[in-house]
Amino acid sequence: MEFSDITKGARKLLKLKKCGAVIVAAGTASRMGGIDKVMAPIGGEPMVVHSIRAFQNCDAIKEIIVVTRSDLIVPIMDLCSEFDKVQAGIVGGASRPESVAIGLNALSDKIKLAAIHDGARPLITFEVIDRTVRAANSYGAAAPGVPVKDTVKTVVGGIVNQTPDRSLLRAIQTPQVFDRDLLHAALDKASREEIQITDDCSAVELLGMSVRIVEGDERNIKVTTPLDLKLAQMLLEEMQ
Repeated sequence: MEFSDITKGARKLLKLKKCGAVIVAAGTASRMGGIDKVMAPIGGEPMVVHSIRAFQNCDAIKEIIVVTRSDLIVPIMDLCSEFDKVQAGIVGGASRPESVAIGLNALSDKIKLAAIHDGARPLITFEVIDRTVRAANSYGAAAPGVPVKDTVKTVVGGIVNQTPDRSLLRAIQTPQVFDRDLLHAALDKASREEIQITDDCSAVELLGMSVRIVEGDERNIKVTTPLDLKLAQMLLEEMQ
């Protein structure tokens, strides 16, 4: 069954719950060589603006919370003046899970689904957002993913330990969308048990919950290095 078939079925079976987005842009950009990636210009606008606009333009999203550093609250909220779905800009925590939890708490009570997105993924499209929200509406947890092209090996002490079947692997992107109460419980469990998680899906998996993977977009890259920034600029020009 194609991913599109799954989401089409979800549209027919269930009424779409109200979904809010938490855009996390609170990192220190330690691998950017002195560039503040949140405000780094792409296509003439700060990178985070592109992320916010995609959620603004998606009908499935009803509210947006931007979680960032204290020094960026004022400039980011100034940039958000054109986006009426942005409800608040708030200061994040010491870690990404803490920042996500803070953002979740800032959503209004009417929000039942939460879409968590990396502010450093400026090329997200409203189509991928919509597809992921609708899958989470049906299954409780969903994330976009793309097939892994390279052969991946696990390495221990500089020696290959295992070569996973590449056909089973997906590179997971954001937004990752969850039942709001489920994600709250998952993050709380990870925090109480001091378990390090690499993404929000990992937290939900700790509760024994399955995460539905939908079709992602290879252009939805995460800007982590100066090279990524150049690539994002090139991709944006192709998309316009």
